[in-house]
Amino acid sequence: MIGELLEARAGEEYELYARTINPRFTRVLKTIGFDRAWTRAEGQYLYDANGDRFLDLLGGFGMFNVGRNNPRVRAALVEALELETPGSVQLGVSLLPGLLAEALLTRTPDRLARVLFTSSGTEAVEAALKLGRAATGRSRVLSTVHGFHGLTLGALSANGGRHFVERFGPLLPGFSQVPFDDLDALERELRSEDVALFLLEPVQGHGVYLPPAGYLEGAQALCRRYGTLFAVDEVQTGFGRTGKLFAFEHWGLEPDLVTVAKSLSGGYVPVGALLMAQSVYEGVFDSLEHSVSHGSTFAPNDLAMAAGLATLRELDDAGLVERASRLGRLLFERTEPLVELHDVVREVRGLGLMWAMEFAEPESGSLSWRVLERMQTGLFAQLVVVPLFTRHHILSQVAGHDLPVLKGLPPLVLSEQDIDDFAAALDDVIAKAGRPARIAGMALRAARAR
Repeated sequence: MIGELLEARAGEEYELYARTINPRFTRVLKTIGFDRAWTRAEGQYLYDANGDRFLDLLGGFGMFNVGRNNPRVRAALVEALELETPGSVQLGVSLLPGLLAEALLTRTPDRLARVLFTSSGTEAVEAALKLGRAATGRSRVLSTVHGFHGLTLGALSANGGRHFVERFGPLLPGFSQVPFDDLDALERELRSEDVALFLLEPVQGHGVYLPPAGYLEGAQALCRRYGTLFAVDEVQTGFGRTGKLFAFEHWGLEPDLVTVAKSLSGGYVPVGALLMAQSVYEGVFDSLEHSVSHGSTFAPNDLAMAAGLATLRELDDAGLVERASRLGRLLFERTEPLVELHDVVREVRGLGLMWAMEFAEPESGSLSWRVLERMQTGLFAQLVVVPLFTRHHILSQVAGHDLPVLKGLPPLVLSEQDIDDFAAALDDVIAKAGRPARIAGMALRAARAR
């Protein structure tokens, strides 16, 4: 049925999406030349209707750590369907949720003792906020400037990106933000001993900002001192992305709360989870009456659980965590020299296969650059993203609104040749994009589009 329907309506993707869902999004895609008709995907590659292959460095915003359409995860889903398991009884439990929870907890510090499943990363963050307040009896929540934790109202209240929050107030009360690198500012907030939890990404996804040496360890110690829960958002950094199964392992952290999602199911079905300390569990689910204080109807469904188990096994069997560490070093080695080769490249940074390149006005000065960036900060990065896609068949992204940063979150299955091809394409595109005439042309097109 689905195959026949797709075949019968092939070619209608953008018209149908514009007519029924979001016409302005399809207009953006057409404006930048990203309106391809995709026909299939495998591993780190996408294929369009012309049969052209594209290297996917966007990775569904980090969903496809084990590769698109991973056959072993797909086989687990087919098997679960064929078994006709009695999942989602609601007033009862099935085996698969417990198996996935066990598999997650065996891979984390002993401090984490319970799992609550959700359907997405922002749901996991909402659960952390809600349960953290109940467990501590405190109402305040701290997060960091530039942090991204989702777009539902609670998560948005913790979001440190102005562009995401400015039109949706008033947000929830009791939320404050501190800089990502300032322990003194954090301690000033914690001293009042009314902060339920401090929520942060170990590596900030919005720009791929790494923490200064000692910051995360110091933040955890301050939270312990003042009775605040230390909550680490691993929605984007988890499951091998940074060269460790969880990014917090790089710093030897033992959080009280950890949110995960995105690649947990291999990108097949929505799934997320909140991993929590026993003390958090006991502070919320503290009686039979409170045994169902939080949940989500579809969250622990058997298909999501089967996909999660298969994904964890694939990460182990294929050595993808170690692969991300090794290929991340290679990616840095191949792209870091572009800082010296091109005046517009300020910095290359990242951890594992979470990678970014930041651009800046050339030291010699550029009127065209200043005109372009005055219209909207970050437009130069779009000058790189578009030709990478149209000329070199590489899908990437600008790291965030108002950021002159190119970002990569490729599937962990990419090859050394993919990295070499990307580095060569990047060198070519930046050299051409940095020409004054090209920047001026972009500024003119941006002005007409406003």
